[in-house]
Amino acid sequence: MENTPVHFIPEWRLPAVEAALSQTFGSNTIDSIEQLSGGLSGSGVYKLTIDHRPYVLKLDAPSVSGNRALALASSAGIAPRLHFQDISAGITITDFIECAPIRTTFSPEKLVVELAKTIRSIHSLPCNLPGPDLQETIAAMVAGFAQSKILTGPVVQECFSHYAAIASKYTWHDPQRVLSHNDLNPANLLADGNKLWVVDWDAAFSNDRYVDLATAANFFIHTEEQETQFLQVYFDGGVDEYKSARFYIMRQISRIIYAILLVQVAVRNKPAGHPLDQEMEGNTLQRFSEWMAAGKLSMATHEGQLMYGKAQMNEALRQMRSPRFAAALGLLQD
Repeated sequence: MENTPVHFIPEWRLPAVEAALSQTFGSNTIDSIEQLSGGLSGSGVYKLTIDHRPYVLKLDAPSVSGNRALALASSAGIAPRLHFQDISAGITITDFIECAPIRTTFSPEKLVVELAKTIRSIHSLPCNLPGPDLQETIAAMVAGFAQSKILTGPVVQECFSHYAAIASKYTWHDPQRVLSHNDLNPANLLADGNKLWVVDWDAAFSNDRYVDLATAANFFIHTEEQETQFLQVYFDGGVDEYKSARFYIMRQISRIIYAILLVQVAVRNKPAGHPLDQEMEGNTLQRFSEWMAAGKLSMATHEGQLMYGKAQMNEALRQMRSPRFAAALGLLQD
């Protein structure tokens, strides 16, 4: 790698990276390398070209145990092909997926089906990975956000009041846990023109199946008809009122979590001394989408991150004020 611009790879990691390349390809010579934007994991992600073929090099924190979900998902054809993995060194090399836009690769109807099948395939993987307690994790997030007073006002207070009702009713201790990706946002779902691929398995562990279902649905499922088809495909027709209620309630939990995370990211990215806009009125998902499409907002800015966070919270509150929310909550018990 001597003649290649690798200045953005930490120097202390170069010997292990060169060894990984030599073991995988018989040489550590590469044609080119570029840094890719990543997700929330903070890992270093790079596109390598070797013998005119692209690969992805990912550098995680070295680990004794690590997360072994990627190898399983790759073997099952859910994640890109895995060429090298050293968990103790925090190095993986996979195929690079030449992406096509998901919404042009699949019609809305086909996307619902493919998404449900993909999630069902993830949840069918035979793996039990320990992870944090879902109820405790979310409770800490909500309490910490409320105490920080980053964002205040009646909308936030009402939203967290409804969440308290959820927390007392939701089925947190379901023994039927599955291997869950836990972050099925659009950045982690890639289309190659034919099929869906799932990347960035850093957050995967055994969890409530409704986390993946709700997270993906909040990005891609927009009508009651789509929701019905999504659940029918995932459960292979075995959908009842209880499952629908769990799914619907988890969608609101997911919106609250994303709202908290996005507002916190916006705070970190805003200019020093710049006050955080507390206005919640008019921050809807529809308006956010319209402004993004018109180029008036960018998720790379704290304004875009803040508006998206507010829109997620407003949508959660709109849903939690509905008769459907009360009915769904009435069907749940821990």
